[in-house]
Amino acid sequence: MRAVFGLVLIAGLGLAGLAVYMIQERFTAYENEIARQRAANGGLIDTVELYVANRPMKYGDEIKPENVRLVKWPANLQPQGAFHDEAALFPDPTRQRVMLRAIEPNEALTAVKVTKPGESAGITSLLDRGMRAFAIKVDVASGVSGFLRPGNSVDIYWSGQVQSAQMNREVTKMIEAGVKIIAIDQSANVDAPGASIARTVTVAVRPEQVAGLAQAQSTGRLSLSLVGNNDDTISETIEIDQNRLLGIAEAPAPERVVEKEQCTIRTRRGAEVVEIPIPCTN
Repeated sequence: MRAVFGLVLIAGLGLAGLAVYMIQERFTAYENEIARQRAANGGLIDTVELYVANRPMKYGDEIKPENVRLVKWPANLQPQGAFHDEAALFPDPTRQRVMLRAIEPNEALTAVKVTKPGESAGITSLLDRGMRAFAIKVDVASGVSGFLRPGNSVDIYWSGQVQSAQMNREVTKMIEAGVKIIAIDQSANVDAPGASIARTVTVAVRPEQVAGLAQAQSTGRLSLSLVGNNDDTISETIEIDQNRLLGIAEAPAPERVVEKEQCTIRTRRGAEVVEIPIPCTN
């Protein structure tokens, strides 16, 4: 178990380093694009002013005026949801915005990285209209060995006994596909360092899905399967039992034997009552 946890921790640190490297590469690309456009336009370039971070900020940090500044940014490279003026970023001084993910110095602030004014960084700020939070119990196996993160999508499988008139059988079936994770245990931080073995995973689902997941969790076992970030395929209905898994053909149901109908009439012969067969008329 320690070896597995060590491997998971190393993998988490590697992913964190890769994220920092990708951010640096993005800033370098911005600078190269600015230089290219300046050279093409004789040193002139269309820019807009937007807010960037002055210092590193992490999940849950309040956004204060001293932690941000306005900079000129290439107009054709500005990120979607950027803040261009103080009134948009700080509409009410008494209701601060909070970071929803880690941010590096000189990185642009956007609407998806911060809460609305006065909101906390809890999972309620991550729920879209009409969605509900539902917690699923997991372990090292059903929770994908600690590799799950808020913001990931998962397929949910149910395993349990299905009862029928002929027999009981153990079945595994995918009951939900592409469900978004909004929290791991009590944390909604998408930039949590390292990996940990979760006990609960909270997902965002519709109210009718909540009822289905609650029933599934009380009658069987739930397992999660991690979906790739760029996977846009639509999963088909998947159901498998032990016979299908092992390639065992089910025995044909015994044919029903229909007994030949026999019609009789009763008649009395003295003190004795006898049944006499006759052709059936119906």
